[in-house]
Amino acid sequence: MRAVVFLLLLPCVVWAREPVGVPVGQGTTPAKVTLTAPSGGWSVGRMLLVEGAVSDTTVDPVVLSINGDRYLMRTANGRFSRKFPAAYGRNVVTVMATNKAGTTTAQATTYAQIPAVPLKAVLTSDTDGVYTDLHVYEPAKDSQTGEVLDPQKMAHVYWANTHSPSGGTFFLNEQNGSFDQPGYGPYLYVHRAPPRGVYALTANYWPSGDRPQTLGTLNLSLFEGTPREIKRAVTVPLDRPGVTRVLAWVNFVDAQTALIYVPGQDRKPEGFGWPTNLDEAEKKLQGAGGF
Repeated sequence: MRAVVFLLLLPCVVWAREPVGVPVGQGTTPAKVTLTAPSGGWSVGRMLLVEGAVSDTTVDPVVLSINGDRYLMRTANGRFSRKFPAAYGRNVVTVMATNKAGTTTAQATTYAQIPAVPLKAVLTSDTDGVYTDLHVYEPAKDSQTGEVLDPQKMAHVYWANTHSPSGGTFFLNEQNGSFDQPGYGPYLYVHRAPPRGVYALTANYWPSGDRPQTLGTLNLSLFEGTPREIKRAVTVPLDRPGVTRVLAWVNFVDAQTALIYVPGQDRKPEGFGWPTNLDEAEKKLQGAGGF
């Protein structure tokens, strides 16, 4: 599917000429948002169902926030439903619907009695009809040289390979019965026991002919729901079809310590086991392409 889309591309235009953003519903009276799940209370499930309806059926998508992490969730005849990885402890779920009369919200809080997730990555897009695929490369070791930053040797977790040997899990973008829906995402990756080493969080963009670029946002959560919790949002324009872009590197120094490096935003890291060849590795990942 993605290769066909690539052949239909139009020449790239300047980023600022093609506005992106969440569409506004056409209703002129405030939309009523109803949350049927979660219903509050306690849960022992790792997945959190967010389900409900919005009275203005032209609102698509609704904006969802779970503990501050932003998602865009599609609607079908005003209804929405999707499962998300729950965070250890409190999960505050807010759904927002915007039309010409303004924005209305509904909120629910549930508590998840589950082990904390050390690594969670969420990639979303602000443009419909495009693919903004999340690709995660997990650490690889060589018995003689140590860590290897080579996409051909690292475990590659993405929509066509949803489980890694070490336990990394990719959640397909399933909404309204479809498992290959272009648009806003979200694309989700979690690892409940990440091995030591450096992870590459990357995006591979496949635009449609009339949407040559999008704004991608990667939300990273480390040790979510614990006193050591670290959150980082990385927002970048994507306009190079089929090119893998490294959005962030995550270095798990040990079971208690993890560090984030965002190319182009952060100073290049040193020590703590960071490889010295990150630039070369980034070029290899860009050349690896995506699917």
